[in-house]
Amino acid sequence: MAHLLGAEHISLSYPTKDVFDDLSLGLAEGQRIGIVGRNGDGKTTLLRLLAGEMQPDTGRVTRRGSITVGVLAQAPNLDPDETVGHAVVGDLPEHEWASQPRVRDVLAGLLGDLDWHATTGALSGGQRRRVALAALLRQDWDVLFLDEPTNHLDVEGITWLARHLKQRWPKNAGGLVMVTHDRWFLDAVCTDTWEVHDGTVEPFEGGYAAYILQRVERDRQAAAVEAKRQNLMRKELAWLGRGAPARSSKPKFRIEAANELIADVPPVRDRVRLQSMATSRLGKDVIDVLGVTVQYDEHVLMHDVEWRIGPGDRLGLLGANGAGKSTLLSLITEASGKGGSTQAAQLDAGDGTAVTTGRIKVGKTVKLAELTQELHELDEVNDDRVREVVGRVRTTYKVGDEDLSPSQMLERLGFSSAQLSTPVRDLSGGQRRRLQLLLTLLDEPNVLVLDEPTNDLDTDMLAAMEDVLDAWPGTLIVVSHDRYFLERVTDDQYALIGGTLRHLPGGVDEFLRLDAAAHEGSSADADTTSSSSRVGSGAGAGQGAPRGAGDGGNATAASAAPQLSGAARRAAEKELAALERKLGKTRDALGKIDADLAAADQSDFEGLATIDALRRSTSAEIDELEAEWLELAEKLEG
Repeated sequence: MAHLLGAEHISLSYPTKDVFDDLSLGLAEGQRIGIVGRNGDGKTTLLRLLAGEMQPDTGRVTRRGSITVGVLAQAPNLDPDETVGHAVVGDLPEHEWASQPRVRDVLAGLLGDLDWHATTGALSGGQRRRVALAALLRQDWDVLFLDEPTNHLDVEGITWLARHLKQRWPKNAGGLVMVTHDRWFLDAVCTDTWEVHDGTVEPFEGGYAAYILQRVERDRQAAAVEAKRQNLMRKELAWLGRGAPARSSKPKFRIEAANELIADVPPVRDRVRLQSMATSRLGKDVIDVLGVTVQYDEHVLMHDVEWRIGPGDRLGLLGANGAGKSTLLSLITEASGKGGSTQAAQLDAGDGTAVTTGRIKVGKTVKLAELTQELHELDEVNDDRVREVVGRVRTTYKVGDEDLSPSQMLERLGFSSAQLSTPVRDLSGGQRRRLQLLLTLLDEPNVLVLDEPTNDLDTDMLAAMEDVLDAWPGTLIVVSHDRYFLERVTDDQYALIGGTLRHLPGGVDEFLRLDAAAHEGSSADADTTSSSSRVGSGAGAGQGAPRGAGDGGNATAASAAPQLSGAARRAAEKELAALERKLGKTRDALGKIDADLAAADQSDFEGLATIDALRRSTSAEIDELEAEWLELAEKLEG
C-alpha cells in the first residue's frame, strides 16, 4: 500500500508532561485507523500533529505529494451569522450540489431535521457539530482526520456515518484517522487501532474486537504487573466472543484464538442470580406504564404506550431525536417520586401545554435514581476531596459477593490512589462522570435510569463502568447512542417509533430496519414537495433539500458493495473453506518449527539461522493467507 503521510521521530512536551518521545508511525493508502487510550494521554494531540495543526518540538510530519487533508475538530469553527446551507455547500448553485449523490447522502444522513436557512448561531452545540461534519464530508479528501465524529449523533446517524466512511473511497484508497470512544463504530469502520499510552503509540491490527484480543495476549505476558486490568479485559473479550452483535466479520482463526482465551471465563452476568436478588429487593411489581398518550397541541408525541418493567429487567430505550425518550423517562421518574398509581395527566411531561392520558403504576418498594447528562449535582462538593465525598455516603458497598470500601470502588472505576485526594473541582469530565455514578450507586437504588452515561469516558473507563453494572442487582433502564454500551449492559431493547413503543427481539439492528422503513414511508409522502424547499421530512417549507434525494444517495452507496450469488458464491465459499484448511496446516507447521527452535542446540548458529529463516517464511505465508481470507470473507458478506 502506498504511503500517504507519516511522523518521523517526533517529540512533544508541555511544562508538566512529556506527551510523545521519539515517535515514528505512518498512514498508508486504504488504512482506516482508530485511536484509543485514556483521557489525557494525547489522542487529540496526535491527531492534530498528523493533520498539521500542531508542530512537534522535534522531528517532522511528512506528506506524499499534494494529498488533500480534511479535519473535524471537537469544537466546530462556524460563522454564527452564516446559514446552514451556506456553511455546507458554500456558493455552489443548487443544480450542482443537488446532482451529486454524495452530497445528497450527507444531507439526508446528517441534516434531515435542520432548517436549511437557519443561522448556525441559532443551533445547539450538537447541531453545529453535525453541520461542520456535513460540510467536511461533502468534499473530496485523500485523508480525513476526525476527532470524536459520533458525538451528538443518534444510533441511526452513527450507523449512517459508519456506512459512509466504509464506502467513501475505493478499496485500498484514501486514508482515515479518528479518535473515538464508540467501540461499535471502531469495529465497524477501522482496519487498524492505535493505542496511545505512556508517551508512545502501540499499533494493533483490526478494530476494537481484534485490539482487545491482542491486548489481552499482551497483558497475559505481564500478568503480575497488569493483573487487575487483565481480568477486566478478559471479561470484555468474553462479551465480544459470546455473541456480541456486529462481530460476525471476525476471521475464523481469530475467533478460535479468542475462544481459547475465554474458555474459563464465566458469562459477564449471572442473570438468574441477579433477577432473584432484584425480586427480593423489589417484589414482583416495579413500574407499569399503562396506555400513556402524550400530545402537544395537535402533535401526538406518543400514544397508547404499554410498558411493563419487572424486577431485574435490564432495558435499553431507543428512538430518533425527538421521538419522546426523555419525555417517557421523565414521566416514569416523576411517577416513581409520587409512588402508587398516578394518572399521567398529573405528571409534567416537559411542557405545560401537554395533554396526557393513561397512568403509571409504581411498586411500593421502588427506589429510583437517575444518572442524568448534567454534572452540576457535584457543584456543591467542588471544594471537597474525592475520598471525603464518597466516605460521607456509605462505608461499604456490596458488588456481587464482595464487600468493597468506597476507596476500592473508586479504584475499580479507574481512580488512582493519588486521585482519591484530589478536590472534585480538579477532576476531568470523565472522572466527574464516574464519581457521579458511584455516588448514585452508593445510595442503593433498586431502579436505575441512565441517560447517556457514556459521555466523556474512554474505552477503558467504559469497560470499568460495565463491570460495576454487571454485578448491580436491580432494574436498569438505559438511553444511549453508544450502541456497544447499550447492547453490553442491557438484555432487552425497546424503541419509540412513530409514537408507539416496540419491543426489539432483534436488538439495535431491528430498530434500524424499522426506522429506515418509517423514513421511507415519510419520504414517499414528502416526494410531492418541492426539492428546493426542504432538508428533511421534519423541515417546513422553504427549508432546503429533500430527504428523498438523500435516500437515493443511500441506495446508490449501498448498492456499490460487491454482491455474490449463485455459482460465484458457492465457488467463493469453497475457496474460503480451502483457505481455512490451508491456514490450519500452515499454523500447525509453524508450531512444529517453534518446537524445533526450542529444542535446537543454542550454540549451533547456522542451524538456528536456518530454522529462523524457515519460521519467518512460514509466518509470512500465514499473513498472506489471512489477507486472502479477509478479502474473500468481505466479498461474501457484501
